[in-house]
Amino acid sequence: MNFENTGIEKFKADINRLDEIMEEHGLVRAGQWDYERVTYDRKFELREGTFYLRLQGYALDGDVDTFTATIQLMTPALGKHYYPHGVEYGADEKFPASLVTQCKKIIEEVKAEVEKIAI
Repeated sequence: MNFENTGIEKFKADINRLDEIMEEHGLVRAGQWDYERVTYDRKFELREGTFYLRLQGYALDGDVDTFTATIQLMTPALGKHYYPHGVEYGADEKFPASLVTQCKKIIEEVKAEVEKIAI
């Protein structure tokens, strides 16, 4: 499920500041990056299953591995994990309404913080 029209995808930010903001909201990058892209995930374990809120971005300049990148954010997504296949983000997935509401709130909070440091 994509969270369309949040406005977060219009922001660009320094990767170091972005890492700090995402971590404050429980979104971790960990090993989910390459030289040009980053992925921040927040895991939710509910009785309905395991879900991930995912915010992604790509480097407009610099390198992610050297912490010099300017990151362009992309449309946030919510996915459900299926063992052993991985996370599915398809439109056919069913998500608990309370989780969707919580994710929307997190996205709005992140957006407000990123807006303050946007390039």
